[in-house]
Amino acid sequence: MAIRNFAQLVEAAKGRGPKRLAIAFSHEPATILAARRAYDEGIAIPTLMGEVSAIKEIAAREGVDLNDFELIQESNEREACARVVEMARNGQVDLIMNGLAQPGHLLRAALDREKGLRTGKLVTDVSIFEIPGRDKLLFISDIGVVVSPTLEQKVEIVQNAIDVAHALGIECPKVAILAATEMVNPKIPVSMDAANLAKMAQRGQIKGGIVDGPLALDNAISPRSAEIKGIKSEVAGDADIIIAPDIEAGNILAKAIIYFARGKMAGVAVGAKCPLVLPSRADPPETKFVSIAFGVYLASQAG
Repeated sequence: MAIRNFAQLVEAAKGRGPKRLAIAFSHEPATILAARRAYDEGIAIPTLMGEVSAIKEIAAREGVDLNDFELIQESNEREACARVVEMARNGQVDLIMNGLAQPGHLLRAALDREKGLRTGKLVTDVSIFEIPGRDKLLFISDIGVVVSPTLEQKVEIVQNAIDVAHALGIECPKVAILAATEMVNPKIPVSMDAANLAKMAQRGQIKGGIVDGPLALDNAISPRSAEIKGIKSEVAGDADIIIAPDIEAGNILAKAIIYFARGKMAGVAVGAKCPLVLPSRADPPETKFVSIAFGVYLASQAG
């Protein structure tokens, strides 16, 4: 059965947990609260790395018991990221996460060609959104890893998103490749990429989903918009997955959903040896907790 909301995702993660989680630069209240909740709900066994004195001070202020956690001292942000990556590479933990560390630092450590977590796949962000008034999750990719993807990289972005949707029980996800318009226009390169991706899916070069594009955002998710514009498509009006043309468009769309539509988000980077939970440092405890649950749920399928 497909997972349609975050409550179902958390319950599913409990069934696959607890998984061992290492968090780089953990001395931040939302991170500590999310880690504690993940432990209490049987989802994760966290290791907190960072300024141990600060971790203890924040935990005391927030009323969080740290007796069940391993605390590791590390005062250098980049070194903390490298160390949690090393723990994952050595099989000491099942997934890793940034706390107060910049997500980019953890990502760079994970992508290090000699000491990182590469598998040969493209590492991409797959984010899921629970949006008021929508009866299923919306997947958006890539909003946090690949800055300006080539067509070749977009193929991998689409395939990774489809694979994650499969993991969440969506048997044949509908994938909308976004552009400014649903018309193929040689003057709009992303529309050409979208058309190529749709054809590649038809020819079996992308597997496991129905891919269509270019589609504008309105006709990707609104049946009425698709009907008015006369778009005949299995995807239009009912997309499960939205593929953004680049990281800027994806990031803006994600934050618009959160701040304007009051949606909730969870995000994980996939394609490495283990899931990389890369929340924004400003995210609230709920977002970080659900992202941990998302990462735990995917951990057994990493790589």
